[in-house]
Amino acid sequence: MITRQFGSEVRWMLRRPRTLIGLFGLVLVPIIISFGIWTAGDGDSGGPGLAGILKGNGLVVPIFTLFLSINLLLPLVASIWAADGLAGEAQHGTLRGLLVAPVSRVRLLFVKLFGLAAMSLFAVTLMAVVGIIAGTAFLGTDGMMTLSGTTLSTADGLVRIALFIVLITFQMVSIGAVALAVSSTTEHPLVVQAATMTTIIVFQVLGQFSSLDWLHPFLITTGFPGLLDVMRDPIPVDQIWDSTLLAGCYLLIGTGLAAMRLITKDS
Repeated sequence: MITRQFGSEVRWMLRRPRTLIGLFGLVLVPIIISFGIWTAGDGDSGGPGLAGILKGNGLVVPIFTLFLSINLLLPLVASIWAADGLAGEAQHGTLRGLLVAPVSRVRLLFVKLFGLAAMSLFAVTLMAVVGIIAGTAFLGTDGMMTLSGTTLSTADGLVRIALFIVLITFQMVSIGAVALAVSSTTEHPLVVQAATMTTIIVFQVLGQFSSLDWLHPFLITTGFPGLLDVMRDPIPVDQIWDSTLLAGCYLLIGTGLAAMRLITKDS
């Protein structure tokens, strides 16, 4: 029963035109980045960190693309899916039917959360796969150069990419869970998207002020840079763990608030 509900939710999300448009937009990002660096010729690739090692290092493209996208693009997509999950249902009048059905409201929430998680994993993996193909095609690769200056084998590089996919997906789901909490309080999907993106932008702005150092450990965006430690050799786990733990807190808070709202919501 529950597996059919999970499958139905994912199929419903995949059939929505905005989902297909969003996925198409996401896969364009690694292609554009790879093509842009390729057309730059033999000059400087244009920046420190990951940007400085992209030339001739195609396996870095998926990690570079996902790292850029987690700051705005991926949270936007997650907020759209979260908005459709509850606010969109309420706007079209279908949520009322779901709430009066003989199904636990908590189960309904977890079906929505599963759909969000499944689509997030699919989107992130799709971006990474396209990034690998485009990066290899345009930039070539002979293993993966790390930020530590060492070169990993192609197999080890693919393992690092897989790890980064999991980490980015978890961050995306955590943001989506908070968006679900907002989605449970309104019938207007645009309100959910605006609230989520405004929060992400405000968090990033607050993270730039050294006078607010006491606040930074509580901002989910503070942990994003630490995820790049997967590109070091060996991998230091402290910042990765802190970022994942913080995202887990947001996931629990968002899910808890959404559950409380659904349980008390009038049918």
